[in-house]
Amino acid sequence: MSKVTTIGLDIAKHVFHAHGVDGRGLALFSKRLSRGKVLDFFAAQPSCTVALEACGGAHHWARQLAQLGHQVRLIPPAYVKPFVKRQKNDAIDAEAICEAAQRPSMRFVAVKSEEQQAAGLVFRTRDLLVRQRTQLINAVRGHLTEYGWIAPKGPSHMARLADLIEKEEMISSLPDAARAMFRLMLDLLTGLNDRIGDLDKEIARRARENEVTRRLMTIPGIGPISATAIAALAPPAETFAKGRDFAAWLGLTPLQRSTGGKQKLGGTSKMGERTLRRLLIIGSSAVVQQASKRGAPRGSWLEQMLARKPRMVVTVALANKIARIVWALLVKQEDYMAPVTAKA
Repeated sequence: MSKVTTIGLDIAKHVFHAHGVDGRGLALFSKRLSRGKVLDFFAAQPSCTVALEACGGAHHWARQLAQLGHQVRLIPPAYVKPFVKRQKNDAIDAEAICEAAQRPSMRFVAVKSEEQQAAGLVFRTRDLLVRQRTQLINAVRGHLTEYGWIAPKGPSHMARLADLIEKEEMISSLPDAARAMFRLMLDLLTGLNDRIGDLDKEIARRARENEVTRRLMTIPGIGPISATAIAALAPPAETFAKGRDFAAWLGLTPLQRSTGGKQKLGGTSKMGERTLRRLLIIGSSAVVQQASKRGAPRGSWLEQMLARKPRMVVTVALANKIARIVWALLVKQEDYMAPVTAKA
């Protein structure tokens, strides 16, 4: 009997499906598994390559299967889809995963440890709280509009707005029932601000204690939040052959629609880690804003870009440049050294 070499595993909440093939790619089994029997099934299998889609729970199962002696490969779902044959069900998905894992040029996702996922959870939690804060601010401003009062934008105005709501002579048309609801929303907003502040302190503490994050913070536009996020969410720098590959993984490179030997480039692809991409763009925006007010170094790349390109284009281009610098610093394990401009 042929020995199984590759197993494609389609995971879900309760029902799993495994598809195994031998070294020649011939199917040996296609088996439906319940969640409680998955580890027993793989413990009885000889050591082989087990492939999964990089979706929810995949890193947990990858760690469990690796402890059983299997070589685990996580594949982005977008790379599995071309191998799905016609209809879709668990068996076909498992076969597609198995087929994709056997491609020699396939790209895989690095398996994260529990500590890495815990560090990444800090940023996911902060993002959630920031979104909730934005929703509350928009709700307060929107409801005040119904009473003829246009509130200024931004969280920095909320404290002043709370004082105005308490003063009846400032907004005399505000009913008591509405005033009570505004107080409730503003109290929730205060609690969210306190929790976001606590998370910011925790992120800053992590950044100070980690050598990699301290090195990343030497790059202009990279602060404690961005540095810690890169260390927690980005795969090992050695995964990428060059800095452009890392920038492409973040979705900061142009979208290509080239054909017939003609190069056609569009906007940024936005196909990658959205959290890191957003943080890099925010950081580069701060650098561009400062350069616009105080002036960029004479003869620098940034000065030349600001002289001939729109500000937002320069911001995204700088984020791309920062991503490549991040990759270089992680690979070479060095601090950032600002380029020296040639004197006229």
